[in-house]
Amino acid sequence: MRNYKKESLRLHGKLKGKLEISSKIKLKNKNDLSLVYTPGVAEVSRVIGKNKKLTKKYTIKQNTIAIVTDGSAILGLGNLGPEAALPVMEGKAILFKEFANVDAFPICLDTQDTEEIIKTVKYLAPVFGGINLEDISAPRCFEIEQRLKKELDIPVFHDDQHGTAVVILAGLINALKLRGSNKVNVKIAMNGAGAAGTAVAGLLLKYGFKNIIICDSGGIISNQRTGLTPAKKELAKITNKDNIVGNLSNAIKKTDVFIGVSAPNLLTEKMIKSMNPKPIIFAMANPNPEIMPDKAKRAGAFIIATGRSDFPNQVNNVLAFPGIFRGALDKNVRDINDKMLIRAAEALAGYTSKLSVNNILPSPLDKNVSNIIAKVI
Repeated sequence: MRNYKKESLRLHGKLKGKLEISSKIKLKNKNDLSLVYTPGVAEVSRVIGKNKKLTKKYTIKQNTIAIVTDGSAILGLGNLGPEAALPVMEGKAILFKEFANVDAFPICLDTQDTEEIIKTVKYLAPVFGGINLEDISAPRCFEIEQRLKKELDIPVFHDDQHGTAVVILAGLINALKLRGSNKVNVKIAMNGAGAAGTAVAGLLLKYGFKNIIICDSGGIISNQRTGLTPAKKELAKITNKDNIVGNLSNAIKKTDVFIGVSAPNLLTEKMIKSMNPKPIIFAMANPNPEIMPDKAKRAGAFIIATGRSDFPNQVNNVLAFPGIFRGALDKNVRDINDKMLIRAAEALAGYTSKLSVNNILPSPLDKNVSNIIAKVI
């Protein structure tokens, strides 16, 4: 078995970073220099100075995304800071380019102050056609996204929230189709009420799911819980309609679907056996899921999805965010809203070929996926 940890360290050490700036123009003579820089470029500046909207026509702004992070929630590693976030954001930029020909650049901020992040992104916005927020911890990420969406005239998208929600919804649409179930009737137990969990629950409810119960580290989120954050108070209003209390073991009984966006090894075989027949398990914790697929299968799981590429049914955000931004840039979309995200999930589900219990989503390496998504944004 390959040791990806050691191999990745060697690769990054050899490359000294995964990105470089490349010019679209070859400077062969003085005329070339006069066109791309002085004196010719002055006319471009004059034109833009009269009409800022022309920035997209004449500069990189029309195809460039800022990947903004503060390093407070890096993958499953936690708060490691902006320097540790940089290799992840470099990788994200490669995915943007490889799958949707979007030029993206890592912006790793040395502050975790909400107001400072908002202010800094607003200062940087003139360069970019969109903002992709990444690996910023909850609940700060909610306010940062909401404020920037209101105060900027370019699309702002938090991939940890909405990219995750789109791919999970797409996979769930196909899983329920194979199970022969209806979104209105199924019961869903979720574990994790951070950025991803909050967005997933919100999008599923908007799509038409009716019965969702959510747990966090303190147990089931309900109206009876005290000390809830504002975001979790809102979740309590729209989920857990029977006002069940207790822990995950209580929440998951007689449910049809489990969605985990939490931590490793929190779901047991006993819990799966307490679910309704043919349970669907989405264990998304990375790199180690809430339960390993072999254990889930042994407990009777009908369909199992994880975030890992070494198991079937990988739920990977690369299926969503490149195409979403490709469509937003091409169509000058200012606000990426829930209707667009639902259309993206439906398009992704519909594009999946040869549907089976081990194939509920397209391959993350399928480069046509971004075109499918872009068309519905």
